[in-house]
Amino acid sequence: MPDESRERDLAASFVELADGLVGDDFEVFTFLHRLTEHCVRLLDVAATGVLLASSEGRVLDMAASDERTHTLQTSCAEQREDPGQDCLRLGHPIPGIPLDHPHAQAAWPRYSRAAHDLGFTSVAAVPLRLRDQVIGALVLLNTRPPLDDDRLQLALALANIATISIIQQRALRDSTALTAQLRHGLSSRVIIEQAKGVLAQRRGLSAQEAFEQIRRYARHNRRRLAEVAQEVVASVPSGSHPPHGRPSDRP
Repeated sequence: MPDESRERDLAASFVELADGLVGDDFEVFTFLHRLTEHCVRLLDVAATGVLLASSEGRVLDMAASDERTHTLQTSCAEQREDPGQDCLRLGHPIPGIPLDHPHAQAAWPRYSRAAHDLGFTSVAAVPLRLRDQVIGALVLLNTRPPLDDDRLQLALALANIATISIIQQRALRDSTALTAQLRHGLSSRVIIEQAKGVLAQRRGLSAQEAFEQIRRYARHNRRRLAEVAQEVVASVPSGSHPPHGRPSDRP
């Protein structure tokens, strides 16, 4: 991307993420999905995932840029052997590393095999951190050489603005808002998974294609992902079969 175009894209992305600082309609699940979109585009990585920590200490798979990454994070969530959870626990970045590197093989054997089987070749992670408070981790997967230092620093900047937005929203509401947001986010995840299944069966799509239709529609119409997904799920009893169409049409 030309330098001027890239600078405009960077500025627009940071402005959109910073909107969470003042937005009245902040919804953590939609916000984190937008973060993954920005990271894939700006960092030139293959995929991105976000893990958040609940107040009870649970690590939650909150967002992923594609179906492969969601599958990977879900399958490894209980094992506690993956770069995202290590990054969250330690609170510092994990630089880009090939998945076949001896360190990756020793530290995250199951994760490395699973990620490699899905077509990824390297991984990096940066914490969602504000001072001493670490609320999550941003995982960056690639099918090319590992993330270099410049892109890792940009990933940290994106993670920082996301962290500030989430923490600011919690402060604006009450001391338990983040926990409530996480629970709502998990509910949103369930609804979206149901909607993906409905749309995939209805239109003969893959889960990834179904999710992309829902996401494009929500983004184009400035709607929340979970809200659009709920409408798709609710259309089942009525036998509704919305037509194919432009991204602005109902999924």
